[in-house]
Amino acid sequence: MGQTLMQRILTGALRTNCYFIYDDDTKETLIIDPADEADKLAGILTEHGLKPAAILLTHGHFDHIGAVDELRKKYGTEVFCLAKEQEIMEDAGNNLSAMFGQSFTVKPDKLLADGQELVLAGLSIRVIATPGHTKGSCCYYFKDDRFLISGDTLFEESVGRTDFPTGSGAELVRSIQEKLFVLPEDTPVYSGHGEPTTIGHEKRFNPAAGL
Repeated sequence: MGQTLMQRILTGALRTNCYFIYDDDTKETLIIDPADEADKLAGILTEHGLKPAAILLTHGHFDHIGAVDELRKKYGTEVFCLAKEQEIMEDAGNNLSAMFGQSFTVKPDKLLADGQELVLAGLSIRVIATPGHTKGSCCYYFKDDRFLISGDTLFEESVGRTDFPTGSGAELVRSIQEKLFVLPEDTPVYSGHGEPTTIGHEKRFNPAAGL
C-alpha cells in the first residue's frame, strides 16, 4: 500500500466539498459526497487515473448527492450511507431537492451502522453516527491516517443547520461532544462546506463546545 492522498473538489451552487480519497499506488478511490457536476468529477478522476471503488455519503441532502446516480452508473460503484438516512435520500421533500425545484431521490446500496468498521479501497474506516443535522448523518474516521470527514455535522467554528426535516439542535451538540470531541485533538477535520480544521481547534472555539 502506498500513501493515502486526498483531493477536495468544490461542486454545485452551494460549493459542497466532494472528497476523493485514494491510495497513490493502486489509485483505488473513495468518493465522498459527490454533490453535483458529475462530468467535472469524472474528468478529474480520469485526469489522475483514479479508479472509483465506492461512494460514501455523510447524509442525504440534495447538495451532497446530486452526482451520485450518474457516477454510480458510469463506474458501477456501490453507494453507502447510515441506515437511518435512507428515508431522507429516498424522499424529495426530506432531501430538500423539491424545495430547490429539482425533486430527485437516490437509493443507497449499502446501509451502515454506528461503529461499523469498513475496509474499502484498502483503507480502514470507522462509521460514526452523528444525528442532529439529519437523523442519519454520519462521519467517517480514517483510522490509519487519523483524519475525519465530518459532512455537515461539524464545520470550522460552526455546526450544521438543524431546522431541516429530522434535524435536532440538542442531538447535534450531543453528537459533537460525545462522538467527535473524544478523538485526538490533532485530528484533521474535513467538512462538507468550508475549510479544514482540527478537533482541538473546535474544542476551543466552536459554539458546540459549550463556551
